[in-house]
Amino acid sequence: MIRKLAMGALLVLMVSLLDACAAMQRRPTGAEEANNQGHPDLLDAAPSPVQPSGEKIANFEEPSDPFERFNESMLTFNRKADDWVLRPTATAYARVVPQPARASVGRFFENVGVIPRFANDLFQGQFKQAGVETARFAMNSTLGIAGLFDPADKWFGLKQEPNDFGLTLAKYGVNEGPYLMLPIFGPSTVRDALGKVVDGAMNPIAYTAPSNAILYEMAANAVAAVNARSENLNMFDDVDLYSVDPYGAIQDAYLERRQQQEDKVRSGE
Repeated sequence: MIRKLAMGALLVLMVSLLDACAAMQRRPTGAEEANNQGHPDLLDAAPSPVQPSGEKIANFEEPSDPFERFNESMLTFNRKADDWVLRPTATAYARVVPQPARASVGRFFENVGVIPRFANDLFQGQFKQAGVETARFAMNSTLGIAGLFDPADKWFGLKQEPNDFGLTLAKYGVNEGPYLMLPIFGPSTVRDALGKVVDGAMNPIAYTAPSNAILYEMAANAVAAVNARSENLNMFDDVDLYSVDPYGAIQDAYLERRQQQEDKVRSGE
């Protein structure tokens, strides 16, 4: 059993890291900047903390990273586990499962993850979005064949919005705390790590099948991780190719994305 749990844990490890890397734009070199005048989004993807004079930009805040040595070790561990386990598994999976089928699997896991999103919508007072989540789940679980398809969005324009308990804490003024690279789960902060624990406690499997809950959840997370990685096989190649400092790039991308989500939650959008 221990071996099964360890393998399942290794397969889960890159889901959050994939998410952070997906948010990261390519950072152009000086030569590329001259060719990208028509693409300001590329130039603005990651503002530099230092001006040409060497002085720090006034409104730039260095992320709190007192655990940097631990975080770097965990990033190395996660990347090695990806190289040795997750990417080879996902590559083989992609060869035998067509892309449309993999997209359907991804939609299925998004659909079954409705409870934390719905609960956090309620916690934040976003009652309209909570209603949208309820309607989406009902439609996609029936018309969408257990969530394999998304008629709620395609036919009715009901969009899914990501939400979690970390964002709920942010809504009520809880500081994110230091940056934290988690083994298995990837980039986070102290606050968001606590949020992951609370969101995990909302999983109904833990209450419907408590004796085998860990195994069931590991199996589901392993499939979700392999499926997500199969849709992003070249993601880390791009990170390594275009970033001098992958650790800093992943950290910046994660924190920037979370800040955007927090701003949206605080504004009540």
